[in-house]
Amino acid sequence: MKRRHLLQMLAAAPLLSAPTVLRAQENWPQRPIRMLLAYAPGGGTDNVARVLAARLQALLGQPVVVENKPGAGGNLATEAVAAAKPDGYTLLMGNQGPMTVNQSLFPNMRVDPLAALDPVALVADAPLVAVVGSGSKARNLKELLEEARKAGGQLSYASASNGSASHLAAALLFQMAGIEAQHLPFRGAGPALNDVVAGHIPFMVTTLPSVAGLIQGELVRPLAVTGHARIAALPDVPTVAEAALPEYNASAWYGILAPKGTPEPIRAKLATAIADSLTTPDVEKRLQEEGAVPSRMDGVAFGGFMAAERTRWAKLVSDARIVVD
Repeated sequence: MKRRHLLQMLAAAPLLSAPTVLRAQENWPQRPIRMLLAYAPGGGTDNVARVLAARLQALLGQPVVVENKPGAGGNLATEAVAAAKPDGYTLLMGNQGPMTVNQSLFPNMRVDPLAALDPVALVADAPLVAVVGSGSKARNLKELLEEARKAGGQLSYASASNGSASHLAAALLFQMAGIEAQHLPFRGAGPALNDVVAGHIPFMVTTLPSVAGLIQGELVRPLAVTGHARIAALPDVPTVAEAALPEYNASAWYGILAPKGTPEPIRAKLATAIADSLTTPDVEKRLQEEGAVPSRMDGVAFGGFMAAERTRWAKLVSDARIVVD
């Protein structure tokens, strides 16, 4: 009889705990939320994360703490969030590299982010800017491409690093144009832009925040933006598609992901808060300063988008024989 009673109690335990679990999901969040990202403070991902975190904190009533965890090409932050408890208190601000490119660059990744994380929402899309030094003869993108074609593979372009968004966007541009060019990777956008300004390297694709001051000071000349539409900060600068390559589109992007198995009610509440945040005028203004456009893509669509991005960039990495340092 004692054994039967014990078995009955064990069988009932999940039923007894279910209301507690449901209440926890309904009342989420009840303590601070960590938002990890794969880069050091000050970059585009960090700036977007902090803008979003401040607004989410106001909407959710709990601190949203941004935690920078750089290293291993962005894989450290991904691994940390994938290993966290799926309770909504640990999130990842993911972007193009760690989510969709690294799988082609790092053959022995310990975590597949598309399998280990639940996409919640795409936050923003940030086109890059193609620039030349002020001494360049190229007044537009077509002239730059013609210069590169005549150089017979000797024209060089800078990037923030091997496999970075600036590298891939430029590599895609030259590949689609059918032109060979020499890639010169740097350790960050700043050092690369120094050589572009000095005229040592003709061309670079980079983020708007890294180059906005140089454009205003007429130290570099913007030729095109890489997204599917012009950006508010540079309304007179055409897209690459308008200027030279109709099918071209590339950008940096930022989205929120949670550990696999995070309950749907928590993900839904978080997605709603993100959507509300992106309609706030102050948030829209801050994102525009980053060259970013608020997104309205939900978790399901975001997951499909990342899968398509992985396929697209894997082909480029293979075709262009891109390797990490």
